[in-house]
Amino acid sequence: MIHTVWPYLAVMLLVAGLFPAVERYSGWRVFNVLPPIVLTYLVVTALSVSGLWQVNAEIHAAQATVIGRAIPALLFLLMINCDLRAIFALGPRVLAVFACTSACLFAAFMGAFLIYRHWLPAGNGWMPLAALSGSWMGGSANMVAVKQAIGMPDSMLAFSLLTDALGYSTWVVVLFSIGPLATAFNRWTRAKSSGDLVVAERPAIGPIRYDNVLLWLGAALAVGALSVWLGGKLPTSNMVSATTWAILLATVAGLLVAHTPVARFPGAGAISSALLIVVVAVLASQSNFQGIAQAPLYIACGFTVIAIHATLLVLLARLFHFDLYLCGISSLACIGGVAATPVLAASYSKSLVPVGVLLALLGYILGTGFGLVVASLMSHAAAM
Repeated sequence: MIHTVWPYLAVMLLVAGLFPAVERYSGWRVFNVLPPIVLTYLVVTALSVSGLWQVNAEIHAAQATVIGRAIPALLFLLMINCDLRAIFALGPRVLAVFACTSACLFAAFMGAFLIYRHWLPAGNGWMPLAALSGSWMGGSANMVAVKQAIGMPDSMLAFSLLTDALGYSTWVVVLFSIGPLATAFNRWTRAKSSGDLVVAERPAIGPIRYDNVLLWLGAALAVGALSVWLGGKLPTSNMVSATTWAILLATVAGLLVAHTPVARFPGAGAISSALLIVVVAVLASQSNFQGIAQAPLYIACGFTVIAIHATLLVLLARLFHFDLYLCGISSLACIGGVAATPVLAASYSKSLVPVGVLLALLGYILGTGFGLVVASLMSHAAAM
């Protein structure tokens, strides 16, 4: 049994790196359904339940420090590639589709919650859905940020992660499958195809070197520490805690740096990916499988969200004459994030790849705020 911090952190890093490496070199299809981040969470949780480490005062302090400082640092790094000028340059047509997609997703989460609220656990049963909304507007990092901001117990994170993985993987298959229906769909919505849309791509940056890694990591940790300190000085309420402030401040700091020449230095994306899966591993090390029998209920909620979202988006596409390609890309930009959206966009039309990337980045920017708004409304509805 592990009793000290360094062996504990070594296990976290090894497990966090294991599944991304296996996915990269094996090509196993299991990762299409259960991404590395989900498998990491499940394996670390199993190791925790098996008693591999003892959560004494030393290890508990290390867990709190890693989570409290790494999440603001992670969000800062994620924002570095989010160039708002390039996003706004997409034009009103693309941004209107994204706005409608976001509105449909918001309505879908609230609708699904109202449908299932009487079956969800009393008290904090809404929390996994609120955290999931952060992920399905942005990405896994937004899920973790919302989870921390609303004080969701670590044991409930498994519900959000499993629902995220199964719902996302199913929706990806659907969106890839409907590509051949574009002509008929566009005829029905009286829309012009976006396949010939021209978007300027961001210039490629150089290779990642160790000095870039050290500079970005140091900057991220400094911003994270400063955000936590400032967050403790700002006023709080029932829904806005010092942690919420720290997360928002780090996000704004990243967006500001993204519009400076510093953003051209490589390495921020790789470090943020590593930080994300390490944070998930540490969160999993504090949890257990207690209450996992409730997972099917949350999975049903997730599929209901997607069904409502898809139905509303189709109706709005008919009303505002949106084409299938932009609807599909915008939907996956929210639910799938920056990894899958360019692949879907390329399957529709190669000229739409930059659109997919930029919309997914916009989702990262809005994901945490979106999740906090959903959390606030769900918490009030649950109390009624």
